[in-house]
Amino acid sequence: MNPAPPDGNDDDSAPSAFVFAPTPLLTVTIESSPSDVPELHVHAGGQGFWIARMAVTLGLKVRLCGTFGGETGPVVSDLIAREGVSVRSVFTAGQNGSYVHDRRGGEREEIVEVPPPTLNRHEADDLFGAALAEGLEADVALLGGPHSDRAVPHDVYTRLAADLTALGVPVVADLSGPTMTAALEGGLAVLKVSHEDLIEDGRAKSDDVDDLTAAMKELVSQGARNVVLSRAGDPALALVDGELWEVVAPPLNIADHRGAGDSMTAGIGAALAAGASMVEALQLGAAAGAVNVTRHGLATGQRELVDKVAESVEVRPFAKGKRGR
Repeated sequence: MNPAPPDGNDDDSAPSAFVFAPTPLLTVTIESSPSDVPELHVHAGGQGFWIARMAVTLGLKVRLCGTFGGETGPVVSDLIAREGVSVRSVFTAGQNGSYVHDRRGGEREEIVEVPPPTLNRHEADDLFGAALAEGLEADVALLGGPHSDRAVPHDVYTRLAADLTALGVPVVADLSGPTMTAALEGGLAVLKVSHEDLIEDGRAKSDDVDDLTAAMKELVSQGARNVVLSRAGDPALALVDGELWEVVAPPLNIADHRGAGDSMTAGIGAALAAGASMVEALQLGAAAGAVNVTRHGLATGQRELVDKVAESVEVRPFAKGKRGR
């Protein structure tokens, strides 16, 4: 394994981010090689970690708080640290979740998946306390979802969002389902969600822009100050201070679309941590997502390239004549 790259965690003057990653994963991927000898890639995984990795790439000092236990926990923690992310570990009795994927055929084939355990009451309390302490030291808090809805009590998200918001820390969440609903109750500076998740959750009737806009307005009424909606290959939408914007990133060739949403969340958080406007945050977020899809590693990229692509991202009011499909 390679040593950690230079990052914002080495710069005391860099803006800081707290990342809530309740269930980090151990991931093993089997890849083909030019010599026809299979390659085994072992990495940390999970939404919170992927957000943290891109946040480090974008120059933030990142502190990730998550649960680690069993034989896999120490391995996952070490892998995260090797990516330049500082780790606040909450130890649990159960082992971390994991999966093995085979990509030798070009597509991901799941060989085995081990779900993370459900935290008991004491473990959930320890996780909340550690997360709140870390969040209060950061310029921005980034909330990732659990790998399983049963892993963490949903009210942890409500209490964490509410307490951090009350104490002046902007909270950016990338969630769906019951954890999103819980976080909304606490209040969010930015909610990033995909249009597929809104439809799957029953919050949007279809992918028609009018239906999506209505769902976004409902999310604002439930506790999100701003809502950013990713739409796969279509321009993202953002409801900012009641105004609907579209975010148009330059088209780049796609190597792997996975991780683009997490990269976008990290970009938005990185910009807000540095005191940028919401428009600038949307530009950096869209650029981070666009660069990520050009690579096979989830939530990876080069900071210089992200900054350059951000210059080409257009954030403009959504024209009423473009509503619908």
